Amino acid sequence: MYIEKINGPEDVKKLKMEQLPVLAEEMRHALLERASKHGGHFGPNFGMVEATIALHYVFESPKDKIVYDVSHQSYPHKMLTGRKDAYLYEAQYDDVSGYSNPHESEHDFFTVGHTSTSISLALGLAKARNLKVEDGNVIAVIGDGSLSGGEALEGLDYAGEFDGNLIIVVNDNDMSIAENHGGMYRNLKLLRETNGQAECNLFKAMGLAYVYVDKGNDIAALIETFKKVKDSKTPVVVHINTLKGKGYAPAEQNKEAWHYCAPFDIETGKSLFVPTGEDYSSVTRDYLLEKMKKDPRVVAITSATPTVMGFTEDKRKEAGSQFIDVGIAEETAVAVASGIAANGGKPVYGVYSTFVQRTFDQISQDLCINNNPATIVTFWGSVYGMNDVTHLGLQDIPMLSNIPNLVYLAPTTKEEYLAMLDWSIDQNEHPVAIKLPGGELVSDGKTVTKDFSKLNQYEVTQQGSKAAIIGLGTFYGLGKETAALFEEKTGVRPTVINPYYITGLDETLLENLKKDHSVVITLEDGILDGGFGEKIARFYGNSDVKADRRGYRKNFTVKFEIKRKEPGQGSLFRLFWIGHIANKFTVYAWIFQYFGYNQKIIFINH
Repeated sequence: MYIEKINGPEDVKKLKMEQLPVLAEEMRHALLERASKHGGHFGPNFGMVEATIALHYVFESPKDKIVYDVSHQSYPHKMLTGRKDAYLYEAQYDDVSGYSNPHESEHDFFTVGHTSTSISLALGLAKARNLKVEDGNVIAVIGDGSLSGGEALEGLDYAGEFDGNLIIVVNDNDMSIAENHGGMYRNLKLLRETNGQAECNLFKAMGLAYVYVDKGNDIAALIETFKKVKDSKTPVVVHINTLKGKGYAPAEQNKEAWHYCAPFDIETGKSLFVPTGEDYSSVTRDYLLEKMKKDPRVVAITSATPTVMGFTEDKRKEAGSQFIDVGIAEETAVAVASGIAANGGKPVYGVYSTFVQRTFDQISQDLCINNNPATIVTFWGSVYGMNDVTHLGLQDIPMLSNIPNLVYLAPTTKEEYLAMLDWSIDQNEHPVAIKLPGGELVSDGKTVTKDFSKLNQYEVTQQGSKAAIIGLGTFYGLGKETAALFEEKTGVRPTVINPYYITGLDETLLENLKKDHSVVITLEDGILDGGFGEKIARFYGNSDVKADRRGYRKNFTVKFEIKRKEPGQGSLFRLFWIGHIANKFTVYAWIFQYFGYNQKIIFINH
């Protein structure tokens, strides 16, 4: 095998032209085997194998700097830059992250996991090169789906007047995660159909030189083109037409489903991860589809991640014009939602927590200053959600809960969520965000009669004394567990509270707790600094009540593994833990210590 002997780009250059397609097939086979066992981004990597080989065959990485947008397509790059073992041998699959990472290799220049950034980042590298009077090429690789992001368009705009070498490789496979949306894709389609010869050309209109490669999976054609643009003195776009998922029939035929995959059976393509029952995505979809039938003003909005709300292609067709995909453009999604609400519509924007931070200004300025009654639903804002350092869903509480006028709610069950969603859509007083719980869906079957229009009224679900535990959203269940163990060990029954509201304080309830409680503990599935618990701690700051906050430290945490022994159990079990989680044993130990009890809690960390 050729791939086994590739320890860096210099080894790629040693191969003969006729050997390069064989290398491509070996790489694709390794990617297939790894994905079937490990999961990961599938379609983007399979479509970029030949282009990656050609880039490293022509350019001189790391002197020539290649910047990958999103990094969904960076696996082949990693294979050719000294990290092949992480794709060839199962025991080493976790030796690399799913994204470009400077800590892994000198051939990576940024840790990148959010989209539409590569052109701007590459421009910065190129400008620094010019300032230092150095030579070398800077190459930005970006997919067509990422072009709809505002930063990508801003980068193209600045590139049009940049003085010096910059090569922008546009990987056009006519797909984002789902189908592309937006007027620019008509022009990309026209360019593909005319072999790049159409007079109407987005990139030329920006002032950029332009080259088209119709056979974007043909190594020879790519090498020929890259040689022509190498050492260019002005910015140039190399537009390549590739096939997403190339080399694996199921991925070629169903590009949306194979953008990312869980472990699967190679022969059938069937996933080995079979979800059981409903989840918050399917619950949201079913609720909204029913709501749409009853009220034509209801509209669901996504920014290129339609299945976050369960809207697969067939369900999008069912919703028709009441479903909007603005493409990779979270800022536009929020502004459009505000506009719809201002004109009497009922918009619901579903977004992953990690992506909602991309539109802070629009939520603050376009939505909340105008106090328009749009609904935002944040998914996977939790330790139990995304776990790469670029996709942490831990910042939405400090971010959203401190914007004036916004009501940010935290349900603990399916029933509470649907009640909140129903209220939010039908009311006309407030912009509302709902933070879905992380982990598995919890359903208790209870009818929710709470009037959410009476803002900031918490619910005491267990009346006790001495200690009060306020468990927000996902961590409400943790609070109940903590209370039960505490009562078992001490005979003291603590108060348990479901706060519902992240954005405000129930001052009447908190004041009453001062009468017979000496400590109040807050548990939140998010960063502590600027979070929910800080609001509670400030309230008790000038009193005798001790307020203790449990959540996550403010840092860019990465996933690591600990082994832990539970009290009374003889065996260790595995737990994936991110950062400083407010886990139940830490909470138990703290309460016991505070009240003078000596409960032995065993931690074995590695």
